[in-house]
Amino acid sequence: GTSIAAEWLPGAARALVEKGVELRGCPETLALVPAAKGATEDDWYAEYLDLILAVRVVDNMDAAIEHISTYGSQHTEAIVTSNFQRAHRFLQEVQSSLVLVNASTRFNDGFQLGLGAEIGISTSRLHAFGPMGVEELTGTKFIALGDGQVRT
Repeated sequence: GTSIAAEWLPGAARALVEKGVELRGCPETLALVPAAKGATEDDWYAEYLDLILAVRVVDNMDAAIEHISTYGSQHTEAIVTSNFQRAHRFLQEVQSSLVLVNASTRFNDGFQLGLGAEIGISTSRLHAFGPMGVEELTGTKFIALGDGQVRT
């Protein structure tokens, strides 16, 4: 984790800061990215809806998946990797309405997923009232595999 962060994070951070993104990070992030501010516990839970990104460096896949399980929204999660085994593990173990490999999280949209216009988004597991059949008791997890696609 730390070696990949040391190789990749400074350049990525420079590009993000040049675009006006505010970075917040863990102590390891702060050591690699002087422009970042210290992250608080609330930052890991936040959905900013703004040009703010909280970055946590983790040691391995176990720690990454644990971080997502603890702080994620169960809405959309993505991994960027060329390692098939890691991608497959991420798809299997991360619980979210859309899990992506090498594609932008902006694809979680009813129209983009071929479902037509949406009227709302649910991240809960059980949402039915009254009599329930098989459809009401099952959920859908979308999986998207890409090679760097973005949605503009």
